[in-house]
Amino acid sequence: MSARGHAFGIDIGGSGVKGAAVDLATGELVHERIKIATPHPATPGAVAEAVAELVAEAEWTGPVGLTLPAVVTGGVARTAANIDKSWIGTDARALFSTALGGRPVTVLNDADAAGMAEDRYGAASDFAGLVLLLTFGTGIGSALLYHGTLVPNTELGHLEVQGMESEHRAAASIKERDGLSYEQWAAQVSLVLTTLEDLFFPVVFVAGGGISRDAEQWIPLLTNRTPVIPARLRNTAGIVGAAMAIAGGVAP
Repeated sequence: MSARGHAFGIDIGGSGVKGAAVDLATGELVHERIKIATPHPATPGAVAEAVAELVAEAEWTGPVGLTLPAVVTGGVARTAANIDKSWIGTDARALFSTALGGRPVTVLNDADAAGMAEDRYGAASDFAGLVLLLTFGTGIGSALLYHGTLVPNTELGHLEVQGMESEHRAAASIKERDGLSYEQWAAQVSLVLTTLEDLFFPVVFVAGGGISRDAEQWIPLLTNRTPVIPARLRNTAGIVGAAMAIAGGVAP
C-alpha cells in the first residue's frame, strides 16, 4: 500500500519498533501504529528483520523513513544508545534498504525526528524562529530547528553545565535514581535550560520524554526565561518525523 500525501515512518527504540503511515497534511497516523518488540540483543541484522516484518504487516510498498537512537551521518550510525554497540559504523541506510527489497529509505536520529514533528504539527507549530526540543528520559536528547530546518545530531545532552554533562544533571532518570522532588529536579533542569538559552536564544523549548506527561508538576517551577511547553505528539512524534524525513528528502 502507498498513497499520495502519505509517507511511512518507523521509530526504533530500546523496547519497541513502531511504525505507521502518516498523513503529511495533518501529521496524523493513517492507521493504528504497529509495534514489534525490539530484538535483544538489538543487533543491526535482528532489527532489520523486525523492520521488514513491520513493513510487511502494514502492506506498505513505498519508501520508508526510520529513526535510530544514534547519531546518524551519511546514513551511517556513529553512536548507539539503547541498541547494540555493533551499530557503530554500520551503514544503516544500506542495511534497511536491502532488508526492504532495495526501496529508498532515510535514517535519522530519533530526537531529531521528534523535533521535526513537534515543530510542524505539534507543540511548536505556532512558533516562528529557533525551536529547541529536549527529550528527558534515560539521557537528554535534543533537536534544533530554525524556521523548520533541522540542524541534525546536536547531542546537547552531553553539553557540560557547571562541570557536569547536562544529562547527568537533569535527565529524568536522575530524578528517579536520586529520589529528587520535582522542585529539586526542576532546579537542575533550569540550570541546563539557562545555559542553552544563553547559547542559542530559542523562541521556545519543547519538553518531551515520558516525564512531559507530568508537565504541570514541574514546568511552572522552572526559572529560565524562555517559554517551555510540553510535547504534544508524544508516542507518535518519532514515526511522524521519520515519515517527514523520507517525504522531504532529509538525509543527515
